[in-house]
Amino acid sequence: MKEIIVSIAKQSICDILMHTQSIDKTALFKQYPLFEKAGATFVTLTLDGQLRGCIGSLIAHRSLLDDLISNAKAAAFDDPRFYPLSQEEFSRVNIEVSLLSVPEPVLYDTMEDLKSQITPFEDGIILQKEGRKATFLPQVWEQLPTFEQFFSHLCQKAGLSANCLKSHPQIWRYNVEKFK
Repeated sequence: MKEIIVSIAKQSICDILMHTQSIDKTALFKQYPLFEKAGATFVTLTLDGQLRGCIGSLIAHRSLLDDLISNAKAAAFDDPRFYPLSQEEFSRVNIEVSLLSVPEPVLYDTMEDLKSQITPFEDGIILQKEGRKATFLPQVWEQLPTFEQFFSHLCQKAGLSANCLKSHPQIWRYNVEKFK
């Protein structure tokens, strides 16, 4: 299954670059019924070890196959932090697909209570406060290995102050299955 998931993401990007439509959804649904079920994915592109695009869905709202195809294309061509992926970059880009579990709310009273419920390097986190929302996949723990670093950067990603945990934002956690 790992190989097919990554190859679909890669082919989705290739189809845009080559102006083709080569993915046979009907055949894929028939061969892999899992693709018909609702699923949430993130597609992360890296080039020379640096982030090159990352787009995804937090909540399953379409078939896993449609989510995968859409997020692969968006990571390559619609991530507002980057210019669209070029043909030359495509030949060198690394693609990682994360399948997300259903996010579960983390109910906490204090910072220590929250810290005791979070498993670094395993939990992806969604943070929401004042209509602002951001997420970090579990893989982000590799760059921000402490609870304090991770949440400070996540608060800032949401457009909030680095110490936004003091204002008790809503927190959800999820896990991912990674495919490279």
